[in-house]
Amino acid sequence: MTGSDTGAGKTVVASLVTRFLRAQGHAVAALKPVCSGGREDAVRLWEAAGKVLSLDQVNPWHFRAPVAPALAARESAQRLEWHNLVDHIRRTSRGFKIVIVEGAGGLLSPMTDRNDGRDLIAALRASVIVVVPNRLGAVNQARLVLDALPATAVRRTVVVLTAPPVNDLATRTNAALFGTFFSRERISELPRLGEPFPKRIPLRLRKLLRHLLEPIVPA
Repeated sequence: MTGSDTGAGKTVVASLVTRFLRAQGHAVAALKPVCSGGREDAVRLWEAAGKVLSLDQVNPWHFRAPVAPALAARESAQRLEWHNLVDHIRRTSRGFKIVIVEGAGGLLSPMTDRNDGRDLIAALRASVIVVVPNRLGAVNQARLVLDALPATAVRRTVVVLTAPPVNDLATRTNAALFGTFFSRERISELPRLGEPFPKRIPLRLRKLLRHLLEPIVPA
């Protein structure tokens, strides 16, 4: 799970996907390996997955400063080693059919001194969900992320456009415009969701999530 920027809606989408897959009977875990500026996103994923792991397994590295993880680690006099991050994800994933891994910030936001979300996708050979706010500029942002992904990952990528507080002409037309550059079948539009989430995912969202996941999740 990656995005065009911080605050794009990755945790909202990751939580919904996790809950939906659990409801479908899949053995699923959700990880947010690195957090900076608070652990709220990790807690949300931990709860969405039914607390099948401990919170520290979901989120082993968390830093106080609300900046990119590489800088946040330095600010707290810590060092996040890349091999430890990748090894933790692989080790924690054992026993689960599907593992949702939410990155930190946008795709190229530095996670360690030398590595970012693109490197993590390549290391895990992951299928990718790209989350982009559905506002003016979304098509440009989505195309930039797709161009930055590892070439082998693009064919296993879907894009979610998340609704802004107020819909406008760009919101209503972005999907169609973006569909001239990327497969329309791999583009989903997520409506704005209220808080708290309902305990049962509404039918309209179940249909959307089924469409979203069909290209990347084994039946």
